Amino acid sequence: MRTLWRALVRVVFWSYERGTWQYDIAVGAIVLFVLFSPRFIHFNDQPMIGPPAAQAVIELRAVAPGRISTYRVDARLLASPIRTPELEHDLHETVQKNVEDLRQGRFEILRIEPIRGDNGTVAYYDVSVKP
Repeated sequence: MRTLWRALVRVVFWSYERGTWQYDIAVGAIVLFVLFSPRFIHFNDQPMIGPPAAQAVIELRAVAPGRISTYRVDARLLASPIRTPELEHDLHETVQKNVEDLRQGRFEILRIEPIRGDNGTVAYYDVSVKP
């Protein structure tokens, strides 16, 4: 039991000399851990895409008669800058997720107007919403 404890202490404190079979086994175990641990341990280390979803990137611009609200949505929250049915769907989900008044209820997007930045790319979308 004492030799087992001594061997464990030597492995933990890495006191084997290079070229010994104990050193080779420890290095092999480390290599196996590095190569195979992502298959069994889910680290959840995916990078964030775009800015964090926060209230600051969606702001209320105007409220027109008939309860039509216009929100300015930062274009970096969306994957596609091209006007497609997916863009309307993505805008709907983004506004619903980030605007407290629209989280629980249903609403309809009436108009999407892209606002271009200095370099010609879409910087924001003005989205008119009717609850």
